[in-house]
Amino acid sequence: MSGPLSKISLIQQREDTLTQNSTMLSKRSLLAALLSVAVGVYLLPSPIDPKPHVLKGPPPALEGPLAVNTLLQKGRRLFAGKLHGPESFTADEEGNVFTGTVDGKLWRIAPDDSLTLLTHMGQDLPECGSSTDYEPVCGRPHGVRMDRHGQLIVADSYLGLYSVDPKTGEKTLLLANSQGAAGVPFAFLNGLEISSQTGIIYFTDSSSRWGRRHVTLEVIELNSLGRLLSFDPQTGSVTVLLGDLYMPNGIALSPDEHFLLLAETSIGRILRFWLKGPKAGTKEVVMDNMIGYPDNIRRSDHGTFLVGITTPRFRKITPPFLDMIAPYPAVKRFLAKVIPLSWYRVLLPRYALVLELGSDGGLVGSLQDPEARLTWAISDVFQHRGRTYLGSTDLPFLPVLEGGDS
Repeated sequence: MSGPLSKISLIQQREDTLTQNSTMLSKRSLLAALLSVAVGVYLLPSPIDPKPHVLKGPPPALEGPLAVNTLLQKGRRLFAGKLHGPESFTADEEGNVFTGTVDGKLWRIAPDDSLTLLTHMGQDLPECGSSTDYEPVCGRPHGVRMDRHGQLIVADSYLGLYSVDPKTGEKTLLLANSQGAAGVPFAFLNGLEISSQTGIIYFTDSSSRWGRRHVTLEVIELNSLGRLLSFDPQTGSVTVLLGDLYMPNGIALSPDEHFLLLAETSIGRILRFWLKGPKAGTKEVVMDNMIGYPDNIRRSDHGTFLVGITTPRFRKITPPFLDMIAPYPAVKRFLAKVIPLSWYRVLLPRYALVLELGSDGGLVGSLQDPEARLTWAISDVFQHRGRTYLGSTDLPFLPVLEGGDS
């Protein structure tokens, strides 16, 4: 019996050896495939060219003026499913409120809350609003303000500065993005403010590289390719007031128009730029290392400044995601290669936050919605005739606070 058993044992050993060799080959093949993928990703050019940036410190604690409250939960939602991303607001003397949405449309909201489409900033296509890929064609109105002559001034992120008749919707192009300033075209027009004394239009170009649809890359890259500019409607001249800014966004003039406040969104900072007086033409930091990333800045109905926070920064066991990757360009280059832009939204907390600043730019209070029951990712805070309008860049409704709610 030993003969057949030996043969069976030998066959079994050969089979085991073949299995082991096959397993080793499979592992080597898998390792080779993974190595090839890693090399391919490494060699793939990154869309961003980040620089290292270190924030001033951990986010401030939720205490004092930042103590948790629910003041933003006492409102209601209007125009659900009709207004998608009402980003900024202005109003006329008749009480009509105007706003722009992601589909390139400009809207008029009457005092009785009836909604009227005023105009399309770009082309009127069925695809408008379905994807950010269509925004360069459809337009995307961001900053909206009323000038001294009762005309709407609109900063369309892709198309340029426009004057729009608030009754007929007739548009007049004032300054095209392709024209730009100082030889550099605009890529991302954003914030807007108008002097009631001179009629000068102040506005921001958040980046000379990235358009609005690539705002996530702008924030991750942390470049300083933004500018603050002014436009004189009388002469048609455009002037660069400040350069080398980190995603300059919302701006607001002081009541006496001696200075304006400017939000640098991507680094969580607010600057003061002096327009008049001995400091005219200079800037200074009034708030840094903020609790979140500031968007628009508006004057309140009682003389303070209101700042919409598009994304908060909170102290947790680990630092906020953007804080962690900010000092490491290689990490940011890699992430920009492999992670779809839409995936970053899952990392953003749903938390509504508005900061109130005093006339000197110091923090005096906050309004919050910790559970995002009413809204989150606030872009603008506009008070008009006892109502507070809360803007957003993407949400499909318009949140408002009535009367004493704010």
